[in-house]
Amino acid sequence: MPPTTYLDRILDAHRAAAAADRRSRGQVEAAAEQAVADGPTRGFRAGLAADHGAGHLAVVAEIKRRSPSKGDLAPGLVPGRVAESYAEGGAAALSVLTDADAFGGSPADLAEARSACELPVLRKDFTVVEVDVLDARAMGADAVLLIAAALDDHELADFRALAVELGLDALVECHDEAEVERALEAGADLVGVNQRDLVSFEVDTARAVRVAPEIPADVVRVAESGVRGPDDARRLADAGYHAVLVGEALVTRPDRAEAVAALRAARTPA
Repeated sequence: MPPTTYLDRILDAHRAAAAADRRSRGQVEAAAEQAVADGPTRGFRAGLAADHGAGHLAVVAEIKRRSPSKGDLAPGLVPGRVAESYAEGGAAALSVLTDADAFGGSPADLAEARSACELPVLRKDFTVVEVDVLDARAMGADAVLLIAAALDDHELADFRALAVELGLDALVECHDEAEVERALEAGADLVGVNQRDLVSFEVDTARAVRVAPEIPADVVRVAESGVRGPDDARRLADAGYHAVLVGEALVTRPDRAEAVAALRAARTPA
């Protein structure tokens, strides 16, 4: 039966690419081990917790050239310059799309963005095999995305454990209460709630608020997608989120630093 959803098509493409990968496991492990030897990661989860602890709503500012639902967003962006503007606005971390076919990203985008600032960087991609986690460390990422809907329970736990072994934080992305429960069973201490349905790609702006009470207080909480401005950010901060991950509403703005600063200031003072 042919794939029928965005998520099906993207995951099928990534699994096909993984099956066609002719690198040996030893080659990939050696590259990741060299990255570990070169130095520690920057602490993605710690960065979000620290900015929240200082009284802000932490902002994970995303660099992406296009999306499957909206098409081109900023196809000619210069990752280093965008990273600098996000850092100027007070972002706590970056998210960089490395998926080429659906989002127009690349590992080179991640490397350029990370080298332009001191912020920790999430590799935003569709992790389907352990090699993807190893590649994330080798390309210089500080955190890796694990989408609960794309992985079974064993993969979720095993990939997260490998990430921790490599010094990476793992942002486990969920879409409902059942996936949050699976994430916690896998040991997640950094949970994202994506308000975009990865099957239909429609955004439900009430989703993150509804799911928030299911996430324990000691878990760093990130609301993803559907954040259009400070009003949306404030509602999510009030629901208990430490951070928001924002792409389209930042990358398409003429003054990206100002847009980040406005989101960061959206948290209601305690």
